Amino acid sequence: MTGLFSQIADDWRANGKDWTKPGFRTLAVHRFGVWRMTVRPKLLRAPLSIVYRMMFRHCRNVYGIELPYSAKVGRGVVIEHQGGIVIHGACVIGDRCIIRQGCTLGIRTRADVGAAPTLGDDVELGAGCVILGRIVIGAGARVGANAVVLTHIPPGASAVGIVKDAGNIRV
Repeated sequence: MTGLFSQIADDWRANGKDWTKPGFRTLAVHRFGVWRMTVRPKLLRAPLSIVYRMMFRHCRNVYGIELPYSAKVGRGVVIEHQGGIVIHGACVIGDRCIIRQGCTLGIRTRADVGAAPTLGDDVELGAGCVILGRIVIGAGARVGANAVVLTHIPPGASAVGIVKDAGNIRV
């Protein structure tokens, strides 16, 4: 329980100590969802699962942010603006990342369900960017607004436009 509160406190500080931000609330629901899976036995976990699902659906339907508990999210992550954010359950998001509105982190095909993106620490995602497949966005990288990323991005680089190869990557 202490770990849950310390993670939520880190997210609260990263979000400017504003508990009313939809991004912070969604992260708190995510943290609660991860924590409830540690509760044993399953009979004690069942009511927590019902509460989690209600809160998850509220965040998805009202705020437009879909962040399932199965995604691995680091500390101090900021979801800047609500609306249209979809994060696949197999994604890994590093510490201190910034995710802006309209971002999609997902898989390319249903054949490879676990092939979701991995974001390193301090990654910034511009509004409306799409990151698809089992790719790694290196630490400190920036993805421009409305970029479509289909390949690995090295640490510290900037990616803009449609990135299928190294052509639109600036270091």
